[in-house]
Formats: sequence, structure tokens, C-alpha cells
Amino acid sequence: MDRRKFLIAGLAAPFALSRSTLAKDRIPIGDMHFHLFFVGPRPAHTQPLARNMASGGATLATWSIVGDMPWLAPARGGFKQKSSPRSDEPKTWLTEELGRVMRHIREQGLGVARTPADVDAALKGEPHVVLSVEGATFAEGNPSEIDLAHGLGIRSLQLVHYIRNPLGDFQTEKPQHNGLTEAGKQVVRDCQQRGILVDLAHCTPRAVEDALSVATLPLVWSHGSITRSTPDWTMPTAKARQLKLDFAKQIAAKGGVVGLWALGADVGASVESYTDRLLQMADWLGEDHVAFGSDMNALAKPALASFADHRRAIELMLRRNVPEARVRKIAIENYARVLKGAMTGKAA
Repeated sequence: MDRRKFLIAGLAAPFALSRSTLAKDRIPIGDMHFHLFFVGPRPAHTQPLARNMASGGATLATWSIVGDMPWLAPARGGFKQKSSPRSDEPKTWLTEELGRVMRHIREQGLGVARTPADVDAALKGEPHVVLSVEGATFAEGNPSEIDLAHGLGIRSLQLVHYIRNPLGDFQTEKPQHNGLTEAGKQVVRDCQQRGILVDLAHCTPRAVEDALSVATLPLVWSHGSITRSTPDWTMPTAKARQLKLDFAKQIAAKGGVVGLWALGADVGASVESYTDRLLQMADWLGEDHVAFGSDMNALAKPALASFADHRRAIELMLRRNVPEARVRKIAIENYARVLKGAMTGKAA
């Protein structure tokens, strides 16, 4: 056995154990939004994904590529736009970064979730990665761009992020478009026709309403938190990025799912505080409309730092006598349902 095969076999070993456990009664875990990067203090090669997923029994993990990364700069509490992309630069960035992501996934011996059958396999304990893009900067309402994304294996697309794009407004800057533009609405339609799940995270309330008005299938808000107050773009990022309960309920009413991020400044820096907020969200929206959306590896002082922490949250729910059926929905089934529905073009 050569070195590469030896490494893959070693990384797959933890999953051999987790599959055996999952086959009995262990609840598998899904996450609607996490990151690995190839630059910075903790690059992907220092954090083997298969080992991390196996540490908690995660089998449906959505790796979000930051579509506007080259044009961002760190700012207090988050990021700000430092420059504007030219012409096809976002598309070039996306394809290059996706190449790096795919190499890591292959080296880890993991599957990529492209079809409902892949999602079903994940529900049965076979680990799969969902490819996602955070910020559809590469798309301008042209169906060919969505065809490209689908052909590359992308199955979840977040409309906006931290830089201005022609699709719509985002939460941390003063609105310019009064919601989604016609191009943004067309991207929602094209994604749903092509089999890509639409992610409303970072959208302003008006953009959320515009997306819901043209959607024919459930949508998700992959990561953030819910508040009864009214967030505003002038607030610190942890507050500005919250989703008002009224709009979360609109997403749920259309069959969608809202994910809870693990930002310590918002949800608290412990698994216990995260679990409290997750269960609170399930009470507010219903147990069919809540999921993990950790934003792992992109947050300061997170409540969940690895998939092992997701497992601790699941175990804590069970110790609190939360019904297992409810826990399974929150852990993976809600996300799996809307993802399969998006892939097939039919509400599940």
C-alpha cells in the first residue's frame, strides 16, 4: 500500500467505527454551513475533514466556499468589502477554490452529495459533503451561471454575503436595492429549476420576503440566530446578523429550515448555551424547521469547535429527555428533507 492509500485508509478508519455505531441507533448529524480554508492559521491540511466528521458522527456536512473572499478584509466583529471584483474574477475564484476543495474531499475518502440517493446514504451513516457557495457574486441572473454551478457539483447557494452584488441587499451594509433585484429573483427561480437549494443567510428582511415571493420550494437560512427584536445594519455584526422571528416564521411557513450558528458572542460559548438556543428555536418555529448551521472555523470563541461538539449537543438533548424523534429532525432530518426537495425540484 502506497503512502497516499495508507493515509486515506487511516482517515477512513474512524468512519468505519462510526458507521458501525450509526447502523445500530446513533443519530447521524448534518450541518447546513461550515468552512475549511486553505490559507490562514489553520489551513485545511491541518484539519482532516474525515476525522473531524467522524469525531461526532456527522454524515451530511455542507462545506461553504466563500464566493467573495478575495474582496474582503477583516473588520471589527466581521468583514468589510475592500475592493470590487472585475468581470469574470468571481467565477475564476470559485472554480479555483472548488478545485482545492475537491482535492481535499478526495484525499479524505469522502463522498459528495449530488443526488437524493447520496442524501439517503448520509442518513444511513455514509459520510457525504454538500458543496455550497456563500455569496453568489459569480451569478448575475444568467441561467448559464447556475448551470455552471450545478455542473461543478454545487447544491446549495447563498445569494449574498459581505460585498455588494447585483442580486440583493445584505444585513451588514445600508440597503441599496430595496430587497432582491430582478436578477436576484431570477437566480432563485433558476436554482430551484436546476436542483440547487437557495440559502437566504445574510439577506435583509425585504430580500427574504422577495425570495419567498418567487420561490416554489422551501428555502433555508443556513446560519445565524433568531431574535424577537429588530436587527439593523448599523448594529455590531453579532446583532445585525440575527434574523427577526417574524421572518424566520415566514421561512418555516414555506417549509424551510433555519440553522443556528455557534458564534459565542451571540449564542454563548458553551455547548449547553448553544443547545438551549437550538431548542428555543424549535419551540418558536416548530421542530421541523430547525437545524445545525455552525459556521465552524469562521467564528471567534465558538460554542461548537468540532463535530464532536455537535455530538455533545445531541447527547445533552437526549439527557434532557427531548424525544428522540425531535432530536433526529434537528440533527439531520430537517436539512436532509429540504436538500432532497431542492435536488428533485419537488417539495419533500
